Amino acid sequence: MPETFDPAAHRFAPSRYFEDFVLGEAFYIPSRTVTEAQFLAFQAASGDNHPIHYDREYCRRHGHPDLLAHGYQVLIQTAAGAGLFPLLVEGSLLGFIEQSSRFLRPVYVGDTLYPELKVSELRPQRTTGVLALASTVHNQKRELVMDGVQRYLLKRRSTAT
Repeated sequence: MPETFDPAAHRFAPSRYFEDFVLGEAFYIPSRTVTEAQFLAFQAASGDNHPIHYDREYCRRHGHPDLLAHGYQVLIQTAAGAGLFPLLVEGSLLGFIEQSSRFLRPVYVGDTLYPELKVSELRPQRTTGVLALASTVHNQKRELVMDGVQRYLLKRRSTAT
């Protein structure tokens, strides 16, 4: 007898709920090297036309060795969708509700960035819970270039249907 395919069953893993996470649990996002093409794409998408992001001579005149990444260009390296986290909360995620970040060191074209998300807070509510992920980005020199927090609203298992 032929097996019936169900697209809904084509998943990474069973959904996890608020209660299934523990403080300190890490979700790595693959490293990537920042390229000139990414600078151009970010400039086009953001509309940010400041010369520090595209004019090498301008950068050198202002003490930078190369093109300087926009802070948001660094922040997007921590997009949870680039890693496993959203695949794990497919059935319990209600929303991405908050984000904050600090830009601690410059990022230049050619730098390799290593993003990570780590469970830093679990705040239960009656039928949901707020899960906070500390977000960090290090460069190839092992320097912390950005840190921040992302908060997600998840269903609690006891209310899942």
